[in-house]
Amino acid sequence: MMKAERLSDDSRTIRTNTEAAILARLLQSRENMSRDVADYLMSIDFDAGDIERMNILSARAREGTLTGGETAELDSYLHVGSLLAILQSRARRFLKSEGVLSRSS
Repeated sequence: MMKAERLSDDSRTIRTNTEAAILARLLQSRENMSRDVADYLMSIDFDAGDIERMNILSARAREGTLTGGETAELDSYLHVGSLLAILQSRARRFLKSEGVLSRSS
C-alpha cells in the first residue's frame, strides 16, 4: 500500500492517500443518499475472522511485537474501520432525517 502525503490547497492540512482515505473522500463528495444506500451501509460489519485478526494484531501492538507487515495490516483495518464509521454515521443522520430512526438512536 502506497502512502503519500501532500499539502492541501490552503497548506494547513495534510492528506494521507491510502486506499481508504481516497475512497472516503470520493464517497463523502456525494451530497445525496438514498434509503437503500443508507440501509446497506448500516448492514456492513466486519466478519468474525476479521474481528479475531484485529484483536490479535491489537494485542501484539500493545506488547510491542508487531512486525512491519502486521503494522501495515493493522493500519489498514483501522483506516477501513474509520471509513465505515463515517459512512454509517452519515447513513444514520440520513435515516433520522427521513424519520426512519428515532432521534435517540
